[in-house]
Amino acid sequence: MQQVSNAGFDLWPGRLDPAAQRELLDAVQTRLQAAPPYRPLTPGGKPMSVEMSNFGPLGWVTDVHGYRYQENHPLTGEPWPDIPPILLALWAEHGDATRPPDACLVNIYRDGARMGLHQDRDEADFRWPVLSVSLGDTAVFRLGGVQRGDPTRSIRLASGDVCRLAADRRLAFHGIDRILAGSSTLVAGGGRINLTMRCAR
Repeated sequence: MQQVSNAGFDLWPGRLDPAAQRELLDAVQTRLQAAPPYRPLTPGGKPMSVEMSNFGPLGWVTDVHGYRYQENHPLTGEPWPDIPPILLALWAEHGDATRPPDACLVNIYRDGARMGLHQDRDEADFRWPVLSVSLGDTAVFRLGGVQRGDPTRSIRLASGDVCRLAADRRLAFHGIDRILAGSSTLVAGGGRINLTMRCAR
């Protein structure tokens, strides 16, 4: 594993070996039984192509009322499950050891799901990084600058990869162009699970 860094974007390819990926997937699937994934609406009322859930004290949600963090699942009304310890350990190593994350967004990509270019800016303080962990099929990740019109580049994120947006790239525009179906056998039925930890408060 060799870290790749570029002005606030850091990538650790293969940070999780196959055994660790399986351990994390089992922890994720157990928690998703209590917080079932759902397909949210954008503020404009359009269904997103990804399914979502959350772990931790706070969860990021979107609906016709806007983007926000809240303490309970919007469909079940129950609190979000805890963040798996393996993710908290990754955050302590690659995120910020002085403060644990209070939110972990779970995005599930299947059947052509994608994510348009966007910024992660619903958090209270942008000095804390965003740390992302990939499981399953490889994603074609698009990374730009802090202005929407800045040049972008494509990066492949494979199962077990960990990446971070921090410092000058904390508010970089980014998204998922497509998922390379069949590139991994980790997730039953195919697809990609992305786990993104943040300090929301």
